[in-house]
Amino acid sequence: MSKNLIYCYSGTGNCLDIAKNIAKKLGDTDIVMMRREPAITMARKAERVGFVFPCYAGGLPGDVEKYVRTVTLSCDTYTFAVCCYAGYPGVGMGIIDDIVDLDYWAGISHQSACIWLMPHGMMMPPMTAKAAQKRSEKFAAKVADDVLAKVKMDKCPGKPLINVIESAAWPVMSKAKGRKLSVNNNCIGCGQCELLCPRGNIKLVNGRPQFGNKCIQCLSCLQYCPQQAINMGGLTVRRKRYHNPNVPAAELTKKVIHIN
Repeated sequence: MSKNLIYCYSGTGNCLDIAKNIAKKLGDTDIVMMRREPAITMARKAERVGFVFPCYAGGLPGDVEKYVRTVTLSCDTYTFAVCCYAGYPGVGMGIIDDIVDLDYWAGISHQSACIWLMPHGMMMPPMTAKAAQKRSEKFAAKVADDVLAKVKMDKCPGKPLINVIESAAWPVMSKAKGRKLSVNNNCIGCGQCELLCPRGNIKLVNGRPQFGNKCIQCLSCLQYCPQQAINMGGLTVRRKRYHNPNVPAAELTKKVIHIN
């Protein structure tokens, strides 16, 4: 096992990019993806264990809470969390703190992924994708320095009630929006969307993607489609796609990414 572990959930690559940038400064780090069940859950021998994830409707995406509960830590493991969000960090860090007792936590805004709700640029504060990426890299470097020094926070992350209520409704909303997924004639049947989907919600049938009812709104299929052939309702047709420029689609499907 590597000296450090970072458990990461990422839909459009921003969180994975943050995790990689932190790992590069930490050295000897395994990034364990949480889009599906994590490949490594026994973390007793790791010196530092982190969790990097986005805010989905004020809460945690997918089964991240369930996956975090499977991770076994030693009593002296240094723990940290980083939440990437568009407008507000929500309750995700508070939920993880309840499970693992975080030593350190931080949040950073980046490009919005949920383009059926708002444009990518509607992050707080508003800025271009290039500026947001530059700030993200600067932020990741500071977090890494703090984690290397094992800085400890003197308070716990909050769990605003409004975000608790919002996140509780998210699974129902996700499925409802997922039923609006469609594909147009730009589709070339490459199958990338099927490979990316963390829930197996997309199946290629006669060279065309068919969508099930298990969508959790990672939107990797929509944002990474090379032909921009996938939409979620009519609004996304008119909005630009976005995925992190440093994270190729294939990297999201890996179980573990090692950074020396």
